[in-house]
Amino acid sequence: MVPLPPDPRTHAHHPETRHAEESLRGQLEGSGWTYVTPRPVAAAARLSLRAAPRADAAQVSEALPGEALERLWDDGHGWVYVRTGQDRYLGWTRLDGLSALPSGETLTVTALRAHAFAGPKVSQPIVGELCLGARMTRAPGEVVEEGGRRWVPVVLPDGTAAWVGEPVLSPLEHADPAALALRFLDTPYVWGGRSAWGLDCSGLSQLAFAAFGQFLPRDADQQQEALTAVTAPQRGDLAFFPGHVGVMLDGQRMVHANATHMRVTVETLGEGEYGRRLAAGCTGFGRWTA
Repeated sequence: MVPLPPDPRTHAHHPETRHAEESLRGQLEGSGWTYVTPRPVAAAARLSLRAAPRADAAQVSEALPGEALERLWDDGHGWVYVRTGQDRYLGWTRLDGLSALPSGETLTVTALRAHAFAGPKVSQPIVGELCLGARMTRAPGEVVEEGGRRWVPVVLPDGTAAWVGEPVLSPLEHADPAALALRFLDTPYVWGGRSAWGLDCSGLSQLAFAAFGQFLPRDADQQQEALTAVTAPQRGDLAFFPGHVGVMLDGQRMVHANATHMRVTVETLGEGEYGRRLAAGCTGFGRWTA
């Protein structure tokens, strides 16, 4: 059997520049490859990952603030080829958007969207934009109470000292990805997006599962391959379509980020014009069984 070529979404190799990651040594055809060992870095803020080292190139994914990345190679003009640590997805981003991996106690944002402030008060200037899954470091010092609110001192991924409201870090209750996905209702659709500031279909399903320690690949086809196929969907299963995915709320209703409405909506498979089109194009359902 002829081995399949490495998936260019997750395995770094560029035939044009002849750069490849060290793990592919001996697996690529031809000579003249320069093999690179990935270096650990982090996203200093929410970073757009693009298909090419240009600001007008398509966004292929997004790195969340504080997310672990691997730095592979540079283009010499301020762009860096990176891979996300959790889903191993590749893309180009700006060099000035990278930071060192945080050290110390790590805090994870559980709010869909939030802000970090210059001081422990809501009237203080906003110094950072946060989202579900963003990570930062707990700074030295005590929690400050102000007006019945509790503020936690932190260091943002870019090194900025800041304060966040304690509810932004509160543990999520009930491991229910469908309920969490539903909280994103009306979030704008953004191709390649992975946050409540804007996301795509597989970004929504990935976030909803990752919040409970269930890590899915980045794209819809990868997610379908990773899950166990089922014929009768139930709450929390994923519904798959060509290039699309949604999270089932029950046996028929589905929440999904879609470009038809340009936001996150709920559809009933088989009902209405759009629901009938979705039902006709459904390629199967998948269930997390790990």
